[in-house]
Amino acid sequence: MTVRELTEKTGWAVLAGQDALSREIDGIYCCDMLSIAMGRAPADSAWVTVMANVNTLAVAVLADVACVILAENVRPDDATVAKAQEQNVALLQSGMPVYETARRVESARDH
Repeated sequence: MTVRELTEKTGWAVLAGQDALSREIDGIYCCDMLSIAMGRAPADSAWVTVMANVNTLAVAVLADVACVILAENVRPDDATVAKAQEQNVALLQSGMPVYETARRVESARDH
């Protein structure tokens, strides 16, 4: 499933990285500790977190995740959104808690 297909199935907002919506999602990763995510987030995964800052984007680029999904309606500042756009990181927003967001990704992948 691509990031675009995920957004179509979930209705989640795309905050940045529209050019990265064609990336394939091969898994799901949940973590709010950036130092752990940097070493453990699988490439091409949908990373679910509540950390909405430019450091999150740096980790997303290093880990080569397919997208970052900000749970709990977390809203990044304008500088973070601009950096995500500049680095072509698909940045999505979910209103659900982290666990439910991850379950929704899995459900969308199964259908």
